[in-house]
Amino acid sequence: MTSSSRREFLGRLALAPQLAKTSGRPNIVFILTDDQRFDSFAAAGHPYVKTPHIDRIAHEGARFSNAFVTTSLCSPSRASFLTGQYAHLHGVKNNVADLNDTVAETFPKTLRQSGYDTGFFGKWHMGYDRDGPRPGFNRWVSFKGQGTYVDPTLNIDGESKRVPGYLTDLLTDQAVAWIRAKRDRPFLAYISHKAVHTPLIPSPRHARLYEGESNRRPASFDESYEKKPAWVKARRKDKTGVDGGLGGVGSLDEFIRRYHCVLSAVDESVGRVLQALEETGQLDNTVLVFAGDNGFFLGEHGFINKRAMYDESIRIPLLMRYPRLIRPKTVVDQMVLNIDLAPTLLDLAGAHRPDGAPPIQGRSWKPLLDGSAKEWRRSWLYEYFFEPGFAATPTMQGVRTERWKYVRYPNVRDSDELYDLQSDPGEMRNLAGEPSAKFQLEVMRTELYRLLQETLGT
Repeated sequence: MTSSSRREFLGRLALAPQLAKTSGRPNIVFILTDDQRFDSFAAAGHPYVKTPHIDRIAHEGARFSNAFVTTSLCSPSRASFLTGQYAHLHGVKNNVADLNDTVAETFPKTLRQSGYDTGFFGKWHMGYDRDGPRPGFNRWVSFKGQGTYVDPTLNIDGESKRVPGYLTDLLTDQAVAWIRAKRDRPFLAYISHKAVHTPLIPSPRHARLYEGESNRRPASFDESYEKKPAWVKARRKDKTGVDGGLGGVGSLDEFIRRYHCVLSAVDESVGRVLQALEETGQLDNTVLVFAGDNGFFLGEHGFINKRAMYDESIRIPLLMRYPRLIRPKTVVDQMVLNIDLAPTLLDLAGAHRPDGAPPIQGRSWKPLLDGSAKEWRRSWLYEYFFEPGFAATPTMQGVRTERWKYVRYPNVRDSDELYDLQSDPGEMRNLAGEPSAKFQLEVMRTELYRLLQETLGT
């Protein structure tokens, strides 16, 4: 036996008691990015972005090709991931609302109560000025609000201090050290990045990536806005080429370049997490999920940012690796939602919520992954609630099926929107006023009202 083989053997032998105790229940690593589009990594078909570690999850596990959020906004979406509930039920309807810790039964709470060691690393962003430890976690590393990319102030288990370095790297340092710790029970590592949220400040080592790459304008960038709602028309492109603000970057092309530069540090972070799991012998006994908290416009319909119900805003990257359940290079085409994460992880962990816990409105992905699903959702509800700071975007409710999308604006006199996603994937031809689409419009309105009633508190 060579010296390196002997070291590897002894390392595995030292870990054997830990693995024996935890092998019946998987570890869980959930990695969440901020404002990352569904198509922003190579495995999703991006033409030039290099994301080898994110891609590895897709190659060795599953890529969900139709993953969506029920509210395209940071705080509501994060609360939906945690609780498995729509925003109108968990109550976090905007980016300043706080999640009620005493009422909400988050999946980390349930996992901790069932014996998991739980750690949170990163952006919480519910209760803007709160950065201290939240229920459900044994280890806590976070910051206030959006945080800062360079030399951030971190709250580590209740004590705040400024830490030199780049935020994505610092969060990864903390998470990886915690993952490597010896323990006699399974763990949950919840890694919640600030990236790729604006301001787009890449690490110095990535600052010049993708220089010279060109970005094709989406077809909807130059759409006529004919038959679109008044609020969409009012937000036509300004002199920078888009409505929504480029954060002083200057051009849409430079904005897009920096957006993907910031993502590079996240990809390296994923690689370090995978390495730590491999080197501690825990990788194949770990459910690893990678997701974005909402989509993001990069010029579609003349927009930057999110909130609206167009697909670029509501569709997210979602990947999952767990060899005990998922075959390599699996692609799941069914529509899945952020509210499905909590029931999925609790299902795989064999963890049961306490009696009287608030209802979960999502569904476990396990039947989709093991092939036992006889049916799956055919429609789902989207909701966005008016924010005074973003007064140009009204409250909206909508329903999406595999083929159709319907949106209404209940608090303003504005036109409805109806799109045939099969013939018009760019959502440029609003059919709501077309006589030929009258029947389909009524079908979608009826389905919206049904979903609203179904989700009010069940």
